[in-house]
Amino acid sequence: MINLMIKKITLSALLIFLFLMAGISGNPAISIIPKPVKIKMGIGNYVINDHSALLFTEGNEEAKNTASFFASQLQNAGGPTLKPLGVSADHHNIPGIIFCIKNDGHIPTEGYILTVSKNNIIIEGGSGAGLFYGMQTLFQLMPPEIFAVKTLQAGTTWSVPCITIQDHPRFPYRGMHLDVSRHFFPKEFILKYIDLIASFKMNTFHWHLTDDNGWRIEIKKYPKLMQTAAWHVDREKLPWTERPVQKTGERADYGGYYTQDEIREVVEYAKQRYVTIIPEIEMPAHSVEVLAAYPQFSCTGGPFTVPPGSYWPNTDILCAGNDSTFTFLEDVLSELINLFPSKYIHIGGDEADKTRWKECPKCQARIKAEGLKDEKELQSYFIKRIEKFVVSKGRKLIGWDEILEGGLAPEATVMSWRGLEGGIAAARLGHDVVMTPSAFCYFDHYQANPKTEPKAIGGFTTLKKVYSYEPVPSELTKEQSKYILGAQGNLWTEYVPTPEHAEYMAVPRMIALSEVTWTQKHLKNWIDFRARMDTEFRRLDFQHINYCKGSDKVEITTHFDQKSQTLKCWLDSEQPGIPIVYSLTGNDPTKTSTIYNGPFEINNNVYIKAGLLRDGKVMELTGRTFINHKAIGKKIKYLEPYSYRYTGGGDDALLNGLRGTVDYHEGNWQGFYGNNLDVIIDLGRIQPVRTAFITFLQSQKSWIFFPDSVTFSLSANGKKFHSINEQLNTDSKKIEETVIKQFSQTFPDTPARYVRVRAKNVGVCPPWHEGKGEPCWLFADEIAVF
Repeated sequence: MINLMIKKITLSALLIFLFLMAGISGNPAISIIPKPVKIKMGIGNYVINDHSALLFTEGNEEAKNTASFFASQLQNAGGPTLKPLGVSADHHNIPGIIFCIKNDGHIPTEGYILTVSKNNIIIEGGSGAGLFYGMQTLFQLMPPEIFAVKTLQAGTTWSVPCITIQDHPRFPYRGMHLDVSRHFFPKEFILKYIDLIASFKMNTFHWHLTDDNGWRIEIKKYPKLMQTAAWHVDREKLPWTERPVQKTGERADYGGYYTQDEIREVVEYAKQRYVTIIPEIEMPAHSVEVLAAYPQFSCTGGPFTVPPGSYWPNTDILCAGNDSTFTFLEDVLSELINLFPSKYIHIGGDEADKTRWKECPKCQARIKAEGLKDEKELQSYFIKRIEKFVVSKGRKLIGWDEILEGGLAPEATVMSWRGLEGGIAAARLGHDVVMTPSAFCYFDHYQANPKTEPKAIGGFTTLKKVYSYEPVPSELTKEQSKYILGAQGNLWTEYVPTPEHAEYMAVPRMIALSEVTWTQKHLKNWIDFRARMDTEFRRLDFQHINYCKGSDKVEITTHFDQKSQTLKCWLDSEQPGIPIVYSLTGNDPTKTSTIYNGPFEINNNVYIKAGLLRDGKVMELTGRTFINHKAIGKKIKYLEPYSYRYTGGGDDALLNGLRGTVDYHEGNWQGFYGNNLDVIIDLGRIQPVRTAFITFLQSQKSWIFFPDSVTFSLSANGKKFHSINEQLNTDSKKIEETVIKQFSQTFPDTPARYVRVRAKNVGVCPPWHEGKGEPCWLFADEIAVF
């Protein structure tokens, strides 16, 4: 009877049920994000009331400030009014709530120990930051009403369970980025954004202050930056990529900038929350707004206007052959450094099209005078010259991974955004790295169904995908891995015009990233995390945060059980506890369709459709075609690697029976970036092979092209292959739509054990493409053998 009941529970629901029964430490009420290192539950509770003493280590200003922060939060939520008092005696036996710093080395610098008994609450931090993070954990142990914003929660019992928590972060760098150039956000929202960062124990705010669409910081020596560079014409009613440049006589009045006094206020606010602000001034590209104000720093002399929308490629960049350019930048950086005490100064360095440099006499003279090889080395010269100045001011330079081009500046730190490759290369050279690959860490991507979500730049980066990210590339050695400082989430704002929209794009994905960067790798668990998020959503509601509740999409995956030699289909979603209904006929499932009760076997060709059943209504539908063939579940060897950005599900992706759709963001396609596809399939024994085919996707606007050619070959021993035929792709013309094409080969019942499939990547984007000369993608889904 018990076994029968268990079979009727979905696998995901069962796991969540078991988790809730055990809790992350024996108590289902405990919901802490990011997940701590160690938790030991006690018996009973400590109740905070009007008689509770609030104490801190006498003479320690940081402990006093954190105690005051706690008192303020409690009072704002309608709790008791507590006044912090200094105490010098041994605090362990003193009743009350006690904040103290123990920097004797027994607690890691950003770590803390939180102990709750019936007598007292004690937070001991290895530093002021550790104490602050311990307080954030204490808030999460309290009722969600503690996060109420200016709403008195009368009648709430401020109870905290007896518990002991030892905790410290995995990575020293845990960051969030915000672009305020494409759309300007008021100071009040910046402060709110910092609060969100701090509440999840992240410690870095990367403030993207300048870009083509607007300059956002007051620089007193160059007033035209505020008068001209900070403003563009209002084209907000037009799509971002269809906004014409400013016309003669039009007024540029959309934008704004932060005064230096406002900058100082924000910096101090962040400091009190142990958040370091890294300012970014883009150079040499993404600087056309500077050229609109000061065209003399360009290669051509202008004129220029501040773009109100898309600007690609970045051909109009700062002139590297003009010494006055460097004088300007050094002046700007001097004022910036006086405002921001951060160790790092971010100088951008990305997406610099070298067309103007190739045509500029001054830049060519610089190349010759400095003995440089080409324009890439000129960029390296540019970055190294700026780094020398930044270092002279006692700071360190950080930039996007393009600063690797032509040679990396001696002490530079790399922020790897285009993938893992830049981070791997920098770490191997002994440079520090912050990982922020777009496939996992770009929060301007869609996070749920694009048909129902606010407009985004593209991509599909769900909460679950962010949580799955591992910042340390497997290609690095243990010694090289030490250079990975951590990871950062990036929020670019081309399609994010308001603070409310920015919140929606950042939350809850930044919460997932906080656990990626704080929690020890072996403690991470998606089902565990998603269950804790239900409590977190209640906390966010009290804070009036405009967040996304996650994707309603059902994931359809298959797994081959080698032991039973059966293929099983699994259905899952980001919404725990919500039933999934499905059909195997291609028809849309309804509320009376089969409810998913765990993985089921597939033996025939079927079209699977599935959706969540919420309130009697089937939500967003997912459909996948399954084909049964000889190669399913067999061993496959990759002679050239696929990209981590589009794995399709890993090594089994090409042999799982599932066909991809035109929506490649679903993650069903396996991508090869600049590489060919070359695989050998072991069928396990010699047998007749009659037909084989492979399917590819083309979306030229996304740099995905059909292969130049596909070759199928067979072998009996895996060593000597007989090439049957090379099929050339004849569909190489420019097309706008996304299309799928199948390449197949028929064999005359040839006995074989091994099947080799090779597909030649076109290599680089053609001359007519916006990415001309850049590596392009090859996307494959299923290799079927009959």
